[in-house]
Amino acid sequence: MTQLVKKQEPLAFRFADDGLVPNHPRWPMLVYPGAVRLPDYVDPAAVLEDVFGANGWGDSWRNGIYGFVHYHSRIHEVLGIARGAAEVRFGGDRGKVLEVKAGDVAVLPAGTGHQRLSASADLLVVGAYPPFGTYDLCRSTAEHAEALRTIPKVGRPDKDPVHGNDGPLLKLWQDG
Repeated sequence: MTQLVKKQEPLAFRFADDGLVPNHPRWPMLVYPGAVRLPDYVDPAAVLEDVFGANGWGDSWRNGIYGFVHYHSRIHEVLGIARGAAEVRFGGDRGKVLEVKAGDVAVLPAGTGHQRLSASADLLVVGAYPPFGTYDLCRSTAEHAEALRTIPKVGRPDKDPVHGNDGPLLKLWQDG
């Protein structure tokens, strides 16, 4: 599957805490536009699952992106667009709206808000997680104070979900 992965530097986005969505205090959200080539003759979701799995990101799922603002305070998440396109707001209400399409990959450090604003009828997303952390779904101000304590404790993954051991994530997600 590595022949389907395009080596590139990601776009990096940092978001401030907006009172509902804490976002990550140190690490940027990474977006790899057109990171994975999805030929017509293969199952595009299986390609993304294979790429993520080969790089140690598992517990994958296939679905969409929730239409409400939410984040995960105890785990990082990668979202690969297998089919279709969507307009997604990352970082909470004061974040950034991005158009994502088939082949794009977004890597969200713990605490990064995300919300689907619109999508094509055929949208299919593959999500996955590093081998440590606990899935949670946060969406209210009641969870904010605890999230501020837990988000910095989620360690850096050993591998970039797209590029593995030598991926940009390892440089961009440094402690300190």
